[in-house]
Amino acid sequence: MGRIERFTLTERALHWVHAVAFFAMLLTGLALYLPALETAIGRRGLVKSTHLWSAIAWGAALVIVVLVGNRRALRRTAQELDNFDRDDLRFLTGRSGAPQGRFNGGQKVNAILTVAFALLFAVSGVLLWLGERDTRFRFDGTVFLHDALMWVSLVLLIGHLYLAVINPRTRHALAGITEGSVREDWAREHHAKWVDAPAVAPPEGVATPERSPV
Repeated sequence: MGRIERFTLTERALHWVHAVAFFAMLLTGLALYLPALETAIGRRGLVKSTHLWSAIAWGAALVIVVLVGNRRALRRTAQELDNFDRDDLRFLTGRSGAPQGRFNGGQKVNAILTVAFALLFAVSGVLLWLGERDTRFRFDGTVFLHDALMWVSLVLLIGHLYLAVINPRTRHALAGITEGSVREDWAREHHAKWVDAPAVAPPEGVATPERSPV
């Protein structure tokens, strides 16, 4: 069965750097926020430091991946995510038969939210850190914003994990972000416009699959 490269090593590295850091910050953030969990762990200072350094490591790792990785692939991904067409809108409104590119409408919205939330987390987190040292940086709503982002992100994460790990129709997508490639038949069913595009290539070392008519 033919396979098609879906994500380069750089794209996968960027995803997993973000995922690992997010889980670290989410767990430590919950430990700081929930009294019962904070009491059970009991080491607030260590948890707080871990939360802070996870954020710093996250930002540094993202920069490193962008600098040393395949920036051409990242630019291509950014362009594809930015290209929102009528088929994407039809997908989001639940209309069947809307062919999708490498990213469907839902994935594009998720990417936009991920970037927006990351920026808001970073800004509010820096303000909270500065506010502990200088009262001029203490603003009403900063704590609320940071906490609200956490809870909304948790809901989005649950939905993301359901589609990536549990849902039988969509969980094969996980192979793309772990192995780099997906089955051609699955890609054709879920991302027909991407499969038919001339830029689609098989993963390194895999023969180009024969394509059947749509």
